[in-house]
Amino acid sequence: MLQLLYYVICVEMIVTLSLVFKTTAPIIIRRLVIVTLDRMKRGRGLVVVKTVVGTLAVVLCSSIYSMFKIQRRRRNTLLEAGGVVVNSTDQVLMSKHILEASLLGFVLFLSLMIDRLHHYIREHQRLRKTIATTKKQSRIFDDGKRALTEEVATLMARVKKLESECEVKGSKVKALEANLEALKNQSEGFLLEYDRILGDNQNLRRQLKSIE
Repeated sequence: MLQLLYYVICVEMIVTLSLVFKTTAPIIIRRLVIVTLDRMKRGRGLVVVKTVVGTLAVVLCSSIYSMFKIQRRRRNTLLEAGGVVVNSTDQVLMSKHILEASLLGFVLFLSLMIDRLHHYIREHQRLRKTIATTKKQSRIFDDGKRALTEEVATLMARVKKLESECEVKGSKVKALEANLEALKNQSEGFLLEYDRILGDNQNLRRQLKSIE
């Protein structure tokens, strides 16, 4: 049991160092550790991890209870004997339980540290992706704004060009209207002249008839 706990502590320390310091382990090992932790927190892996942690917590509580039990038995023995009584078996068991409880507590503490580090690393990666996406969207927005500004400038130039063409055509229309008015006045003068000539013609005809 103690040897297994030492192995577990060594593994957890290596995992913790690989998560805390990027230069401690290669990038491949770090990514492999993160992917393994991701899978352990999904589906059946999470159930297994919770079961193991619960078992270790129960064993820790059992060791602490055994320590209190041995301590109480020693106290009762001292009271009954009325002096100092050294029980080597109790001392060995107490030392064993203290070491076991210390190792179990350290294992649980390192497990909690690994869980929090993994959580913070994932949050940091998520924030980095969010920031990168935001920067990309901002860049796209700036490019769209620049393109829109250029299009607006082009449209303004076309509007000014159309306004100048409209002014030129307006001046031509005014000139044509003036010519049309002059022609109208001229035609009215021709009509008046035609009426006068027609009246003179009729008078000449009446005069000719009277002469005949």
